[in-house]
Amino acid sequence: MTTVAERIATTLDANAEEVFGLMGNGNAFLIDAMLRLTNLRYTAVRHEAATVASADAYHRATRKLAVATATYGAGFTNTLTALTDAAMSRTPLLLVVGDAPTSGPRPWDIDQVAVAQACGAPTVVVSQATPGRDTLAAIELALQSRGPVVLSIPYDLPTAITEESEGDFTAHVPLAPVADQQQVSEIAALLNGARKPVILAGRGAREAQAELRELADRLGAITVASAPARGMFTGRQLDAGVCGGFSSERTMGYLGQADVVLAVGASLNQFTMGFNRLFDANVKLIQVDLLEAPTNPAVTHFMQASAASTAEALLSEVTTRTDTWPQLNAEEVATSQFAREESAEFAEDGKLDPRALTSALNERLPEGRLIASDGGHFIGWANTHLSVPSPDSIVLVGTQFQSIGLGFSSAPGAALAANATDRMLVVATGDGGAVMAVADLDSTVRAADRVTIVVYNDAAYTAEVTQYGQLGLNEQPMRIEQLNFTKFAEGVGARGTVVNRLADLEEWAAWAASGEPGAWLLDCRISNSIVAPYQREIMENLKRAQQATVSA
Repeated sequence: MTTVAERIATTLDANAEEVFGLMGNGNAFLIDAMLRLTNLRYTAVRHEAATVASADAYHRATRKLAVATATYGAGFTNTLTALTDAAMSRTPLLLVVGDAPTSGPRPWDIDQVAVAQACGAPTVVVSQATPGRDTLAAIELALQSRGPVVLSIPYDLPTAITEESEGDFTAHVPLAPVADQQQVSEIAALLNGARKPVILAGRGAREAQAELRELADRLGAITVASAPARGMFTGRQLDAGVCGGFSSERTMGYLGQADVVLAVGASLNQFTMGFNRLFDANVKLIQVDLLEAPTNPAVTHFMQASAASTAEALLSEVTTRTDTWPQLNAEEVATSQFAREESAEFAEDGKLDPRALTSALNERLPEGRLIASDGGHFIGWANTHLSVPSPDSIVLVGTQFQSIGLGFSSAPGAALAANATDRMLVVATGDGGAVMAVADLDSTVRAADRVTIVVYNDAAYTAEVTQYGQLGLNEQPMRIEQLNFTKFAEGVGARGTVVNRLADLEEWAAWAASGEPGAWLLDCRISNSIVAPYQREIMENLKRAQQATVSA
């Protein structure tokens, strides 16, 4: 005899390898079945937000489906910020939760299906008759829709016996749309006629990395990547780094001259597009994506197709060019990402300049690294001063929903990906986000073979200080009493160093170079007087919007 929980567990085992969970009344029997009957690896986290955030991060770093699980009610609602970000980021994952019994809701139950739908995630409800097929349907929906799906288990079903027959419960991955030949010819004609072509790759272009590099070389095109896709063109001579708010001024200069831009697998959101002020108004902007319609009004040509089929088809039609980007200094392009203003060790207030700090970290971290970054003002430093060796080497869980506090929550998932490829995990977070998610500092330390945790500690919610403090709003709610995060680290078995000057990094740097396992937290006391360029861009856009409203 097979219980509902056992059938769900074995179906999950046929389609995934990793589960991130927190046990409660609604999923206890499922977790037990996983551990008894399957090869699934179960990673326990300390807050339900980390179940989804870790599954999300694991997928971003490995492209593999992961499973999150939490109990019903409060356990489910604790996942919602991470669930919403996964939906906005189009991350396929499965969240398995308990729910109200089949007899009807109890006083503490809520309409979880409606709540999940509001966050952008559909729900499949498990039945006693077909738990395996229900689980398989949820998995296939996640893969097909490229988004999170909730699998809901009514409270009275996990121990119930199912009469469902044995079968093949392996999910079938849907075929991606293939490039249309007529549209390919039109796009190729634009590229063949371009004087200053640019190829922009997002995370959706990963499958076509080699082909896009070859296409760019044939065209003599400058390449850039969206922030989550950094590393896509690392090592290519005409790679100018990041496209958008994290671009250097030199890179922005190149992008402003582009006459044809081929964007593949990139959502072209407001940050990648510099609030639609990054490219010339007359640029031919071609978007290739799996979605059914363009995602930005500046797009002039759109094709729904996979990155792989598009790049392969274009290679058969584009000509080798030697006349593009005349008088271009290739060496200057290659160094664009890190061509930034020199900074002294200390800012005017005597605290560490975050730019100098992050550059020093970049020099001392091993080349084999996987970065998991929280959101917040500090994100401007990790994304502009830390290099990445290859695609899928940085995960930015929370940024699509403009959240903070998912750094430690996502780190366990990133840790497993880093462990599997013998890379050091680097967790970057601000002090506000760190204290918000500190419960899963423990999960991070447990999960990672080797991890460096960088806390940009400026005793403030600096994004709010720069945005609203400058408008004259009271800054008291924007300030945080400075915490000593090394004490948190020591409490969960990690080493810690308070970094007031660059020389304080040396003991950690020796450990980082040694290859020894373990966890080390750097509590970096930085100045909050240095405003990140992307934050200035946001503030300038807000001012333009306010002026437009006043004028109207």
